[in-house]
Amino acid sequence: MNKETFLKGKANTSKSPLSVEQLTVHYHKTPALWDVSFEIPEPLLLAVVGPNGAGKSSLIKGALGLIHKSSGRVTFFGSPIEKIRGKVAYVPQRESVDWTFPITVRELVIMGRYHHLSLFQRPRAADWEAADALIERVGLLPYRDRQIGQLSGGQQQRAFLARALLQEAPITIMDEPFAGIDQTTEGLLFEILKEMKQKGQTVMVVYHDLEGVKRHFDWALLLNRCLISFGPVDVALSSANLERAYGTTVTLLDDALRLSKEME
Repeated sequence: MNKETFLKGKANTSKSPLSVEQLTVHYHKTPALWDVSFEIPEPLLLAVVGPNGAGKSSLIKGALGLIHKSSGRVTFFGSPIEKIRGKVAYVPQRESVDWTFPITVRELVIMGRYHHLSLFQRPRAADWEAADALIERVGLLPYRDRQIGQLSGGQQQRAFLARALLQEAPITIMDEPFAGIDQTTEGLLFEILKEMKQKGQTVMVVYHDLEGVKRHFDWALLLNRCLISFGPVDVALSSANLERAYGTTVTLLDDALRLSKEME
C-alpha cells in the first residue's frame, strides 16, 4: 500500500472490522460529510478527531445507518449493518438520550444482552449476574436501581459503557463518551478501552483532546467534512495534517506543546 492510499484510508472488500467507501452525508442540501473512505485493518483503538462541525458524528451515524447516506457503502466484517447489528455496540452522545425515560441502570445495562436472546426470550439469571458484574466494574453498583436521569454525567456514560460491554461485540463505536465527565471516570473508561483491545475488540471513539489521542490511541482518523488523514497516530496527526484540518492555530499549539516537553 503506497503512502497516499494509506493516509487517505482507501477502502476495499476485505472483512475488516469496519470498511467505509465513498460515504457522503447531507443535511437538507448541505454536505456534512463528503466522499470518505477508509478501512480499519485490525482490532485497535481508533480516535475520530476534527474541528467542531467536521462531520464526526455524521460519520458515526452514517456508518451505523442511524441517518440517511447520500451515497457510499459501509460494511462491518464484510457485511452491511442490517445483517450484523448484534456484533456492533454503540455508545451514543449523552445529548441524544431521553434521560426522563423510566428505566433503571440495571434495566439499561441488561439491554446489551438482547442481541444474544431469541425472540420472546427473557434474560436468564446468568445474564443478570453478568450485568451486575459489569455494573460493579464501572463503579455503579450502589446506583444500579436508580433511574438513569438521576445519575451524574459521568455515571450516565459509565452505564452506557456497561451496556456496550455486556453486548460482547467485536467492535464498539462511541460518540463523544468523554464529554463532560470527571477525571476519575475518564481514567476508568480508558482502562476499560485498553482491556477491550487486549481481548481483540476494535473501539472507535469520537474524541477531542489531541494530546490525549497521542497518549491513549493506536490510530487516528482526522476529518474536516472530508477525510484529511487516517493511520497510526504519529502519521495521521502530523503538523501538516493538523494545519489542513484546523488551521495554523493548532499547528502553533502543537509546536508549543513540543517545546514545553523539551524544556521539562
